[in-house]
Amino acid sequence: MNEDKFNMEIRKFLKQVGVTSQREIEHIVMKAIESGQLNGTETLEVKMTLEAPAIGISHCIEGTIAME
Repeated sequence: MNEDKFNMEIRKFLKQVGVTSQREIEHIVMKAIESGQLNGTETLEVKMTLEAPAIGISHCIEGTIAME
């Protein structure tokens, strides 16, 4: 295994996950504020699950995002 290549591929994947996730959260929160579902002062509970069935991994990360 080429560890440098493997590490770069992991980082590339995680960057894509991070950027895409941030955009999705921002978009849906703005829509929720516009519709009155949220007022913009809440703290959101969030959960992200990483799965790689070929190696039997399912790892869940939970946290919160404060909007104010």
